[in-house]
Amino acid sequence: MFDTLVEQMMKREGITEELKEKNQIEWICRMGNIQERATEIVCKELIYV
Repeated sequence: MFDTLVEQMMKREGITEELKEKNQIEWICRMGNIQERATEIVCKELIYV
């Protein structure tokens, strides 16, 4: 579930390998944000329900 959410968010927000090559710092920040949001969703859906 986590991996699927991360992939969907990456596609929706336009996070690509091209961005990773051009601006690694921005890619890292945006990926960290996506992973945090996906973690919150998984925890809320699977653990806290």
